[in-house]
Amino acid sequence: MTDAATASAPPPASKGSGPFSSWEIGLALRYLRAKRKQGGVALIAMISFIGIMLAVAVLISVMSIMAGFRGTLMDRILSFNGHMYVQGPVLYAPDRDAALKRIGDVPGVVSVTPLTESPAMFRAGNLATGGMVRGVRPQDLASMKFVFESLSSEARERFGKGEYGGDHVLIGKTLAEEAGLREGDPISLYSPTGADSAFGNLGGLEKTYIVGGVYTSGAADYDRAFIFMPLEQAQIFFGKDGLWDIIEMKVAEPDKVESLLAPVQRAAGAGNVVTDWRNRQAAIWGALQVERTAMSIILGMVVAIAAMNIISGIVMLVKNKTRDIAILRTVGASQSSILRIFFMSGAAIGIGGTIAGLVLGLLFCLNIGAIQHFLEGLLGVQLFNAEVYMLDSVPAEVDPWDVTWVAVFSFFMSCLASLPPSWNASRIDPVEALRFE
Repeated sequence: MTDAATASAPPPASKGSGPFSSWEIGLALRYLRAKRKQGGVALIAMISFIGIMLAVAVLISVMSIMAGFRGTLMDRILSFNGHMYVQGPVLYAPDRDAALKRIGDVPGVVSVTPLTESPAMFRAGNLATGGMVRGVRPQDLASMKFVFESLSSEARERFGKGEYGGDHVLIGKTLAEEAGLREGDPISLYSPTGADSAFGNLGGLEKTYIVGGVYTSGAADYDRAFIFMPLEQAQIFFGKDGLWDIIEMKVAEPDKVESLLAPVQRAAGAGNVVTDWRNRQAAIWGALQVERTAMSIILGMVVAIAAMNIISGIVMLVKNKTRDIAILRTVGASQSSILRIFFMSGAAIGIGGTIAGLVLGLLFCLNIGAIQHFLEGLLGVQLFNAEVYMLDSVPAEVDPWDVTWVAVFSFFMSCLASLPPSWNASRIDPVEALRFE
């Protein structure tokens, strides 16, 4: 007795049995529970299920990690460098403090910081390297969230204390490790342009400072290349008495920074140039966007390839159920009913694999920190080197929109793969199928 004959659902020709009725759904699900002699169908169905599950899980995991990487990296870069910048005559104007207040009063601007940035050579022990010295007012140091929070309370207190801000500087963790420096150790700075004197610019000025604190920005390149110095001390050391190089701002919503360009321009005054982080970090931001798009397309093709396995399973199922199809057609089932039965069999595999993949991918992303620490402890290696990736841990940010489109795409490809063999099944001639029975 065939599966069609033993179906508990109403017969195909019964009155009121419309599209996707209970008997069609029941028969489609019954066909997926193949008997032992039809184990090849069950095996291919299981392979298709596992393939779709793994493809969906990998796609969600990779996109979440890339979203987390992008978000964390940009947060750290923008925290270190700022969101908007002003350059021009306002830097030298006698009323520049009033301009700072006007800019700070613009709705959406969180902080306004005058800075100096100058190249210098750092020398400590056997290490000699180059970098940038950033002069910043002590009260503005808190605007750099990751730097400020990584400092000890003693380092925050001593920074900027003493005549002209004192002789304490802040160095990054990477530079401290490479030079073997700790708080209280000396570090020599060499300036290619020194202070002006009656005999002209002295040039080649070298001075020894004290390491007042060690900061960690979370980006190894910054921790190696930047030293923070009180603004007044930096102005004296680099021969920029009373000068600012740039005005840096932090805003509440960096993604909507373009809406603040005009108000900040009016507050700064005519003749000044206002730029934002999109100009300075355009290369990094563009590369991250292109990489994310490319990886989404590539891994989307993996989902499509996994869904194509459904075709093999449904083709074998149709071959094994040819006699059932002929009987169903004989007792009144329409071609569209046959199409829907086998279509739902293939779609069920895709839906099941998609749901399992979503659960697996979300569990991986939500526990990625614990997984990283477990593997590092098990293997005894650092899987995510901050000096290579600019971050010290694997970030993951689950975007509901990404999860939604992955689920929709996987379901669509599963349905698309189920259509061709289902269409062929609906075209089987019952007379030909039963000719030799």
